[in-house]
Amino acid sequence: MTLNRRKARETAMMALYAAELSNDSLEHILETVIHPKMKADEELNEFSTALFLKTIRDREELDAIVGEFVTNWDIKRIATIDRCVLRLAITEMMAFEEIPTKVTINEAIEIVKKYSTAKSGKFINGILDAASKKLGEQGKIVKTGSGLITKTLPRG
Repeated sequence: MTLNRRKARETAMMALYAAELSNDSLEHILETVIHPKMKADEELNEFSTALFLKTIRDREELDAIVGEFVTNWDIKRIATIDRCVLRLAITEMMAFEEIPTKVTINEAIEIVKKYSTAKSGKFINGILDAASKKLGEQGKIVKTGSGLITKTLPRG
């Protein structure tokens, strides 16, 4: 594998950013943002494409989830990059069973530190940590695979 999943996540985030700021079709964004960057690895191209399309499809639900954890703050006021990364990470937590939640959160923090503000890492970490706990309790995050916990256990 010549590329890695972080690059695929970054590419999906760039595609989401393009979708957020333009009126371009999803097909155009796929053909101009994702496919050219991911052409070297079919598996990563599929991962990036699926992550992007699932995030676009579930945007309203994702915004509602994020909205639960940003009190007195309209989601539209969150920096566009941060909003895109939050949506992607929550999508990945809920839709990609084989990727551990901690990996998703760590990747989101690293991506937002690279593309957004200095304070974005802590902001993203706080929201994703709270969201992962609540979504886990609701049974919306189920992880399968070797070494993964398949059920969130209560603390205490």
